[in-house]
Amino acid sequence: MSATPQTTAVAEPAGGAARGLGELCVLMKLGEIVLKGSNRQLFERRLHNNIRAAARGLGEIRISQRKGVIVIRMDDASDLRVAELGERMTNVMGVVWVHLVRRVPKDIDAVTEVAVRSMGDRHGSFAVRARRRDKRFPLSSSEIAIHVGSAIKDAYDYPVRLKRPDNTVFIEVDKDEVFVFTDGMPGQGGLPVGMSGRGLVLMSGGIDSPVAAHRMMRRGLKVDYLHFSGMPFTGPESIYKAYSLVRQLDRYQSGSRLFVVPFGKAQQQIKSAGIERLQIVAQRRLMLKTAEAMADNLGAETLVTGDALGQVSSQTLTNITALDDAVDLPIMRPLIGMDKTEIMDQARRIGTLAISELPDEDCCTMLTPRQVETAAKIPDLRQIEKRLDAEELAEYLVSTAQLHKPSFLGAESMQEQGAGSREQ
Repeated sequence: MSATPQTTAVAEPAGGAARGLGELCVLMKLGEIVLKGSNRQLFERRLHNNIRAAARGLGEIRISQRKGVIVIRMDDASDLRVAELGERMTNVMGVVWVHLVRRVPKDIDAVTEVAVRSMGDRHGSFAVRARRRDKRFPLSSSEIAIHVGSAIKDAYDYPVRLKRPDNTVFIEVDKDEVFVFTDGMPGQGGLPVGMSGRGLVLMSGGIDSPVAAHRMMRRGLKVDYLHFSGMPFTGPESIYKAYSLVRQLDRYQSGSRLFVVPFGKAQQQIKSAGIERLQIVAQRRLMLKTAEAMADNLGAETLVTGDALGQVSSQTLTNITALDDAVDLPIMRPLIGMDKTEIMDQARRIGTLAISELPDEDCCTMLTPRQVETAAKIPDLRQIEKRLDAEELAEYLVSTAQLHKPSFLGAESMQEQGAGSREQ
């Protein structure tokens, strides 16, 4: 993994891209992918496909793979358009750092000119960091840094500070060109979405499940979403929230699908069964059974929930074990050891917290008993499900699902009925 200082903004020369500064393009530093062995090309191919999907609508792009980096070029594009491309690339899983760079010929005078001009609107101390991926370049990394640093010093009389400078000029010598840049934007890291298979996220309107979805996407899982609304006993507010959350998460993967199941009548059946304290665990088992039936239609290999151990009274170790018993598919719980503050911090970073905090009438709070069982017994729950014919009920709920396709980049669409019975 390439070590890069943690800068937060991309500096461009004042006035935009003047002629002679070199072509502006996007340089992406890779993380875990560079550690892969013989199957590394599979990860890179998937990443290239995800990059093209994230760049949709911006124009034609050209992707070239180097050792540990990817370079994206856009012919005849404005600096503003390239900057927008760079911003989108920060959402692509598998990328550690994104830089807007000037692509210049392998000539030390051309490199020096661009480096000097890149510091024209800066103030404070500076350092030059040079790296040669092409060792055939006649100057060593230290010689490049000294040469360029002296020119910047002569031009602006900025003080040189090698440790913790206010500004850093990076120079990377590649096979056919040299890249000159100042700052960078942190990427998502992790693995390319789609490399680890497909999962189905049980998406509430709360804070936890969107964070769980993001964490699993970061581990290479392509996800669809299943939301249980309280309809017909509640309004559509929770659906609006789920839709908005999935649209926000779609920036990290394209083609997100949200399935909405009206769950109110099923909840009423569970409540009418007179099971009192077991009601919450029983309805969550039914949700998982429905999700498993939906996953079978979609080709998903795992379910994902936002459970965190001990966060609420129903999320005890005993109850979580009882939930696992409801389905054969593995259940991923990426938040299991996190506390609420950590989860909220991550929700804030991925842009879902403000949406999750909007008021709504969630199905999980409807028909809730005054006391919740914290040590549910599996035989008792199985007996309840026999009375309810839970397997058949789950299949019926899948058949009532509505399909929505929230897209962060636009072209949103919706299909109103029978969505759960259709494969991709």
